Amino acid sequence: MTDGMDGIRPCNLPPPLSTILCANINAIDVRHAGFNVAVKNSRGLMRACFKSFPDIAKEFHMPHEGSLLQAAVVFLFAAVIAVPLAKRLKLGAVIGYLAAGVVIGPSVLGLIGDTESVSHISELGVVLLLFIIGLELSPKRLWVMRKAVFGVGTAQVLLTGLVIGAVALVAFGQSMNTAIVLGLGLALSSTAFGLQSLAERKELNSPHGRTAFAILLFQDIAAIPLIALVPFLAGGDHATSTQESINHGLRVLGSIAIVVVGGRYLLRPVFRIVAKTRIQEVSTATALLVVIGTAWLMELVGVSMALGAFLAGLLLADSEYRHELEAQIEPFKGLLLGLFFISVGMGANIGLLFSAPLVVLGLTVLLVAIKLPLLFIIGRTAGGLSKRSALRLGLVLAAGGEFAFVVFKIGSAQGLFEAGLYDMLVLTITLSMAITPLLFIALARWIKPKAKVVEVPEEYRDIQTDKPRVVIAGMGRMGQIVARILRAQKIPFIALDTAVESIEFSRSFGNVPVFYGDPLRPEILRAAKVQDAEFFIIATDDPDINIKTAELINKLYPHMKIIARARNRQHVHKLMDAGAHAVRETFYSSLEMSRQTLLGLGLSEAQADARISRFKRHDEQVLAAQHEIYDDEAKVLQTAREARVELAQLFEADRLDEEEAAKA
Repeated sequence: MTDGMDGIRPCNLPPPLSTILCANINAIDVRHAGFNVAVKNSRGLMRACFKSFPDIAKEFHMPHEGSLLQAAVVFLFAAVIAVPLAKRLKLGAVIGYLAAGVVIGPSVLGLIGDTESVSHISELGVVLLLFIIGLELSPKRLWVMRKAVFGVGTAQVLLTGLVIGAVALVAFGQSMNTAIVLGLGLALSSTAFGLQSLAERKELNSPHGRTAFAILLFQDIAAIPLIALVPFLAGGDHATSTQESINHGLRVLGSIAIVVVGGRYLLRPVFRIVAKTRIQEVSTATALLVVIGTAWLMELVGVSMALGAFLAGLLLADSEYRHELEAQIEPFKGLLLGLFFISVGMGANIGLLFSAPLVVLGLTVLLVAIKLPLLFIIGRTAGGLSKRSALRLGLVLAAGGEFAFVVFKIGSAQGLFEAGLYDMLVLTITLSMAITPLLFIALARWIKPKAKVVEVPEEYRDIQTDKPRVVIAGMGRMGQIVARILRAQKIPFIALDTAVESIEFSRSFGNVPVFYGDPLRPEILRAAKVQDAEFFIIATDDPDINIKTAELINKLYPHMKIIARARNRQHVHKLMDAGAHAVRETFYSSLEMSRQTLLGLGLSEAQADARISRFKRHDEQVLAAQHEIYDDEAKVLQTAREARVELAQLFEADRLDEEEAAKA
């Protein structure tokens, strides 16, 4: 075939693309078809390319021995596209990684050929995660958590394993040994997925977050004997298995002893020597060497790499290098965890979803339907959680876990179940992870925070006042102090609040004119006779409400002097735009703390007062200057840098003046 366009050789391209281009090349050449026809035909060409995109992509896939650089490009490109999209849809980063893995994996585009090697590398993400978890736990803290870890964790694994195993035995006709492995394997949840989900929702320190962490920690520990148990349950020479188990146990104990002794007596001197070099790269390399080396040692003796890393982190939790280690490992952890979830998506046999959709979806729903209620019950009974927290605990841990992949892979290799069942289990666990964010979204819509019905006594609503000179919005900590001072000076004022508890507390000290009312409602302001006041004090602790209140007061009562509580410098600028004089809630207390510190360090009272006064004036001048440019971050930073230099010069001038005065 001759080329329709000079310099183009479409037929030399891979078959799917060359077939499409060679069939259409003349149709889109304006010299043959004319401009309008060529444009119309080019649309058909684009549709054909999109329709054949999977076949075209496979022609460019990485072979088994392919380029590591190409694999890295594919992974990063998939993550950059999928993760922001998933977050945009409020599905979380994890489901974005899973989706990316499915798309680039062998089931769809097949851009990565050696999925096995990728899976091994991605396990380092879980290893680094467990190391950081160990760093955040000291042995003392672990001892404090022993009831949650070994009490609630044991109850969860045994109860869930028993129920799932019974279902596999009775409903699906599996053998006893297979049912045990299935039950205990599916009882495990994903440490990486669970902690990532909790971190994204900022719930790690919540009651259900702490309970989930304790359960996941026990599951990681329980995974070791479970992995060792699988070959034993698979059958074989009992005597040989028993002897191997004894030898394996001795190797495990020996390795743990090496890690404990090394961590206690060798690692700290090593890190001390490395710290003296003051070379960041060496320090980072040492941290990675400790983590990966410990994981490798544990893998040699057949122990979970993740548990080995956790143990290493635990031993370094009390060291002075804990925070530095955590900072150095964190970037690698995040990237490799993403790779782990991508590899999980790649390993899923999506073809089963089309060949047996009802079976796959049914198993996924069944897994979540069994684990979630059991976790809810355990959270309520053993964990002592509220109904809402127990339900969230169930959602976090209802999916399958990464250690289940390991357990089932060994079981498949040992002949406990067929390869087809293994593929089905992997896909079920992957889908259970994928639907968890959707369950969180459904929960948020189903269980909306109940609007608390506040019973407000009529006497609090009936605003009775003469002509106040000051109106206070908010009778919390700041509002109460303002009210006490005004009352001591016999200055007439009225206070408004929407918290009945604050009103009751304030009125308990006498006839304090505090009433129930929202300062954003004009009729409440009229009832409080705000138009007769001279000052309006905004003392509520909600920055947005403060700004809205200031804007409303400035609009309705332009003559009013507004003094408003500000959270930070940015809040100050917005309040100034609303016509209020802003008072930073921590500024003056910080100045007093600084003054007390200067006095304690030997400065005289006059010197300390002068320094604080100088700083206060200078900071207020800088704040006023920044108000003109606060929307321009670069200019604000430049102003702040210049202000620091200027303040240092002012303090130096003060010091020189004092020295001159002392000489005179």
